[in-house]
Amino acid sequence: MIVVGLMSGTSADGIDAVVVRIEGAPPRLEWQLLAHVNVPHPPALRDEIFACFRPESGTVDRLCRLNFALGRAFAAAALQAIAAAGLTPAQVDLIGSHGQTVWHIPAGPSASTLQIGEAAIIAEETGIPTVNNFRTRDMAAGGQGAPLVSYVDALLFRHPALSRAAQNIGGIANVTYLPPLSAAEDVIAFDTGPGNMLIDYAASRATAGAWTCDRDGILARQGRVDRELLATWLAEPYFQQQPPKTTGRELFGAPFAAQAWDQAKARGLADPDIVATLTALTAYSIAYNYRAFLPHQPDEVIISGGGARNPTLMAMLRQALAEVYASDKAAPRVVPSDALGLPAEAKEAVAFAVLAYETWHGRPGNLPAATGAHYRVILGSITPGRYFALPHQRGREQHDHGS
Repeated sequence: MIVVGLMSGTSADGIDAVVVRIEGAPPRLEWQLLAHVNVPHPPALRDEIFACFRPESGTVDRLCRLNFALGRAFAAAALQAIAAAGLTPAQVDLIGSHGQTVWHIPAGPSASTLQIGEAAIIAEETGIPTVNNFRTRDMAAGGQGAPLVSYVDALLFRHPALSRAAQNIGGIANVTYLPPLSAAEDVIAFDTGPGNMLIDYAASRATAGAWTCDRDGILARQGRVDRELLATWLAEPYFQQQPPKTTGRELFGAPFAAQAWDQAKARGLADPDIVATLTALTAYSIAYNYRAFLPHQPDEVIISGGGARNPTLMAMLRQALAEVYASDKAAPRVVPSDALGLPAEAKEAVAFAVLAYETWHGRPGNLPAATGAHYRVILGSITPGRYFALPHQRGREQHDHGS
């Protein structure tokens, strides 16, 4: 099958769209990346997304409009990726769309999650069957709905002899611990805490809104890390919480970031110092979670997500890992997922293409060891394309109708 994967993460800076050729079935899944495009959100759309992240401004009418607006944006990104692959929509079998998370309550009696970006709009504007709402089925089965990418990490990145940590650094950071194929160990996955989210906030404030992120880690590189303030932030209970665990803007969103900014200013920190210290918070929270919750020190750390393109963050992560594993063997090797043939920014979109492929074939796509679900379940909801067909019929229907 040829499958489009669509992803807009917690940073909400745009849509990553991929076209992937997928064959076979786990554990011998074969895949080839045919195209990857990043489509930035127009400023007005991004502002509306951020307004809907906040309970005080995310009113029902705004969410209603945004659901359809994002559906159109996802459809346009899918068509752009299909064109970049040199294909037409009629040559594409399926779309997997993560949607845009606007709120996530991972556990407790009110556990729930909401991703928007209307699948009916995507299917109508592309003509292609669309799978969405991946997280809700895992939560219905008692899981936290995340991290779902861990299943795909296990398919793509397990090594015969090396232990690996597949670390995604988007708005939120999540890790999948991958023991060697030769080891009788389970895959473990959880959110380590903030990724780029707090850094983006600080970069925006430091530049009076001119930057939406710390480009190439320039601001953090100019600053000095306040170790005492960093230790205060690392006392956040989430970092000590046992997995399975997930988090998002409900904890590390604008209120947390604003409080951190005010604390730093009260200590006399300059703007670059604040960006540097929040960058260190991402790096050290990852390293401390590894030491506390991974069964072994990984041999390699494979980085994906936008954070892989921040050299200051990568340098701080290497330093943090060296510090927390100082008495053990050499610190893990840290490399971007590009080194394994998958562009760092494309991995999560590829993951949702694979998860859509698994759903289409009636196979479960979650890992209970990662999400906390009671058992494995088939993920997502399928919205038919322009012409309805069951999975085994679609190729014939597509050619019959010339769609």
